[in-house]
Amino acid sequence: LLACVSFGARSQDVTLVRVHTNMGSFLIELDTARASLTTRNFLEYVRSGHYSGTIFHRVISNFVVQGGGYDDNLTEKPNREAVPNESGNGLSNRRGTVGLARTGDPHSGTSQFYVNVADNVALDPQPSRWGYAVFGRIIEGMSVVDSIGAVATGARGEFESDVPLKSIVIEKVEEL
Repeated sequence: LLACVSFGARSQDVTLVRVHTNMGSFLIELDTARASLTTRNFLEYVRSGHYSGTIFHRVISNFVVQGGGYDDNLTEKPNREAVPNESGNGLSNRRGTVGLARTGDPHSGTSQFYVNVADNVALDPQPSRWGYAVFGRIIEGMSVVDSIGAVATGARGEFESDVPLKSIVIEKVEEL
């Protein structure tokens, strides 16, 4: 069973997005009320077709699967301006939630996203530091995400570890 933060009843503040991969598809419910800047940013990438042909380039078993920024040659796709960090929105990095990936700079999130395949509350904000902003949750197809999270990984390109040995391609992402 999928255990994650409840976003409450569906309303005009919720948008659905289906991610199609070469391993199957999964459905994300975006929380446009609590993560308005992050969901707006994500949807701009969806609507522009940015995610088509990107891969899950970082897969860490029992932690996260991350993608949306690199093509199969591990060339980073161009990004728009980063969005302000919304990690203080009350949503927690629990299994099945979707967050905005970033560098060590808390306000550096652009196109890359991750799905938590375990409860990762250490990614939530603390009084002394920024966290990683959750902006959605998987409501269908978590078994596909779990399958992605279980693939063999290793070094490839500039990455020293955690890259799937067989590419997991995001074929398209569509707003429903």
